Amino acid sequence: MNAVSNIDLGGFKKFKSGKVRDIYDLGNKLLLVTSDRISAFDCIMPNPIPDKGKLLTGISLFWFKNTSRIIQNHIITANTKLYPKELSENNADVLEGRSILVKKCSIIPIECVVRGYLAGSGLKEYRKSQSVCGTKLPAGLKNYSKLPEPIFTPATKADTGHDENITIKKMESIIGKEYTNLLIEKSMELYEFANKYSLKKGLILADTKFEFGILNNEVILCDEIFTPDSSRYWLLSDYKEGQEQENFDKQFLRDYLETLDWNKNPPAPEVPKEIIIKTREKYVEAFERLTGEKFV
Repeated sequence: MNAVSNIDLGGFKKFKSGKVRDIYDLGNKLLLVTSDRISAFDCIMPNPIPDKGKLLTGISLFWFKNTSRIIQNHIITANTKLYPKELSENNADVLEGRSILVKKCSIIPIECVVRGYLAGSGLKEYRKSQSVCGTKLPAGLKNYSKLPEPIFTPATKADTGHDENITIKKMESIIGKEYTNLLIEKSMELYEFANKYSLKKGLILADTKFEFGILNNEVILCDEIFTPDSSRYWLLSDYKEGQEQENFDKQFLRDYLETLDWNKNPPAPEVPKEIIIKTREKYVEAFERLTGEKFV
């Protein structure tokens, strides 16, 4: 299996390069290309996960299509034959299956996080204050407990390092009350729809995050959606609060890294082949369960 880590589109210059995605500015459009890079603890691993970029792209496209009735999104096309000729004719092999042509918009600088279960940074905050981002929660909740109802917990976006959890009041001070109310409404509706669907496929959507933008004075959904990189999926049949969950994301890789004598600062350690294979299997199973398609 070959993996694509570093992407070169010839004469096209990268507008931005993230931990996983490379973005190319095409004037009034952007091209998002998802590599097979994988990060953990904010460090990019030296070993990519074969096909990860294609799996993430396929999952995102599935969800963007099926949530467009809730809110419009930035997708133009993922069909490379419809890309500008000068872009596709020399780069078809690398772009096929891992790229999306999208509308350019003004990104709203808030990570919109919805949690249905207590885990990760939410659990840490709960243990300190019995609340998450200012939302008070019942006493006695455990790691991975299902919340009485999903909660919206915003964060400020960070180009490097960790996003910072904030309160809804702080969010209002950054983007205004009108946009805040709309993003909360749409985020909650998206989460409820996707979790209900995922449960039918044997997966729990424990939490997820969204990114929104503004185009022609309309709020639209951007970036990726409900992928294992932006969401926490657990196996429904094995779920039990307080115990470790069967994950369908890079938690498997994180768990391995926690066993090492590594300070979580660059450079990241080499990842053994068996961990790479198992991590890929997690992404493949998530793709196939969610989309109902066989990954080839």
